[in-house]
Amino acid sequence: MRYQTNLLMKYEKSIKQIRKDLNADSLIKLVKNTFTDIPDCRKNNASIPLIDALMSGFAIFSLKEKSLLDFTKNQEKHGDNLRSIYGIESNITDTHLREMLDPINPESIRPAFKKVFNKLQRAKVLEGFTFLDDYFLLSLDGSGYFSSQKVHCEHCMEKKSRDGKITYHHQILGAAIVHPDKREVIPLFPELIQKQDGNTKNDCERNAAKRFLEKFRKDHPKLKVIIIEDGLSSNAPHIKELKAHHCRFILGAKPDDHTFLFNQVAALNTLGKATELQIDEGDITHKFLFYNDLPLNESNQDVRINFLEYWEINRKTNKTQHFTYVTDFNITSENAYFLMRGGRARWKIENETFNTLKNQGYHFEHNYGHGYQHLSNTFASLMMLAFLVDQSLQITCSLFKAAMKKCGTRTNFWSRVRSSFFELAFDSMNKIYEAIYYGTKKPTVEILYPNST
Repeated sequence: MRYQTNLLMKYEKSIKQIRKDLNADSLIKLVKNTFTDIPDCRKNNASIPLIDALMSGFAIFSLKEKSLLDFTKNQEKHGDNLRSIYGIESNITDTHLREMLDPINPESIRPAFKKVFNKLQRAKVLEGFTFLDDYFLLSLDGSGYFSSQKVHCEHCMEKKSRDGKITYHHQILGAAIVHPDKREVIPLFPELIQKQDGNTKNDCERNAAKRFLEKFRKDHPKLKVIIIEDGLSSNAPHIKELKAHHCRFILGAKPDDHTFLFNQVAALNTLGKATELQIDEGDITHKFLFYNDLPLNESNQDVRINFLEYWEINRKTNKTQHFTYVTDFNITSENAYFLMRGGRARWKIENETFNTLKNQGYHFEHNYGHGYQHLSNTFASLMMLAFLVDQSLQITCSLFKAAMKKCGTRTNFWSRVRSSFFELAFDSMNKIYEAIYYGTKKPTVEILYPNST
């Protein structure tokens, strides 16, 4: 018994130590160490190390700078903190930074996502995100982040209007581990929706999902996940892909896209064969209707799914919301409520991920530079990496959370971080959070008059 107690104490101590290492400084260091493995294909006489360019790109989004020009101007005036916190030794102009990052394949940034994820996993942080038999809800959805009728690269997709004008654009298939009870998400490396090498046709979200699943399983071969997506994904080829990669699923389903399925349900309802369930929670009534083992559509009778229909009735506001899902979980009266909550958590990829990136300081849709090869996509990947680090801190770092709470909003918090970073001298990002939370003593201003002659 004493032996087991000692083991437990050692285990708890090791977990606390790992959690202690989950702070801004350790994660920035982890990112930099991962970037050192990215090969530099330039000539040996290149004056600025590639690692400085990569960390500068990461720092832009870590500090939530509005533009590359603002960042490089601040770098020239206040480079000390960039050296001490991000390990950036060189001053790089905005033009040179774009030129250095343009050839970098975004896939080379993927290992940094995996390293941060593994750090969260070892610290048992992921245990708080488990849902329904120790699975993780993995939400997938596409979003655009660049559009122009003038600027474009070889990977841009093209949309032609009736008047012959071409709009060039980029999209990503975002992926994040979510939980119905948590505001934080854990983003994974996104799959780029773009023209593939040697292909003249536009890419699409369905093809991107295939590539994502293959890469996801290579990175996380044993992770138990439930894929949650909107109604566009509840098609036979995609469901077969999910099963092939050992992924469970809860997918939205709409009558217009699944006439055969909904006709089956209507016929079974007429015969009174539905299993129904009602749960009352205060002013809310949850009403369920479900069937198991139905063919998805007429041409894919072998693809069997389970069908869940749900109504949320608010008696106080007299409003009703209606959702329908298909899943590979056998639906019962015991798990119907949880399956519904899992399906509805899909919105977190839009609300807590894309909405945050677009409207709360990350400037997701701002064009930091498009380039001719990979620059736009590389910047998008670096932004998502900075978002992963921020979300990790929001989950694990009490100092980060306390400083953010004191500022009231994310936007105010990022503004305080940025102003502190470029106005005062710090050797640690954690010190900046402490300065925001505890406050600082203002020094006496000394005016630098010109020397009298």
